[in-house]
Amino acid sequence: MLSYVCVSWVLLVLFTGRTVSELVVIGEAGQDVTVPCYYSVRDSNGITSMCWGRGRCPNSKCSRPIIWTDGWRVTDQHSIRYQLKGDLQNGDVSLTIVSTREADSGIYCCRVELPGWFNDQLINYKVVIKEARISTASPHTYTSEQTSARGSTSERSFTVPRTWPSVSASEAPQTVS
Repeated sequence: MLSYVCVSWVLLVLFTGRTVSELVVIGEAGQDVTVPCYYSVRDSNGITSMCWGRGRCPNSKCSRPIIWTDGWRVTDQHSIRYQLKGDLQNGDVSLTIVSTREADSGIYCCRVELPGWFNDQLINYKVVIKEARISTASPHTYTSEQTSARGSTSERSFTVPRTWPSVSASEAPQTVS
């Protein structure tokens, strides 16, 4: 009876897969975008390997892997556009995509390999890279009133040219839900 229950549980896990969260990160083409991923490290024995892949997290490893670490350093990197700039030994394995393009949009999997069966930390991210905004700022006209000492008012108009600063990816709103 116990073996039947164990076999049923293993088959259920294998065929239904784990429930994996999906978060959204929004960025702008041409900017660097960081997709957050962290795991808890209590001491140096808790440092572990991990990978980032394109597509949803599979049952093991990463599908279409783009970057791997052994927990201490990056061991395999598909492109220099994919970087881990965080403190790996403290569990910051956030992925930075350098100079994003709209083609970078899609699902990304962060898989932290934890000891034991089916213990890996899996997070799917939907990355949305939007077309770069083009500044269409034009000069604005403001009207101000000045009051003289005698109480009479006169209007004066002046033009102030305004240019809006470009927004970097770190300042741009990113949605993580």
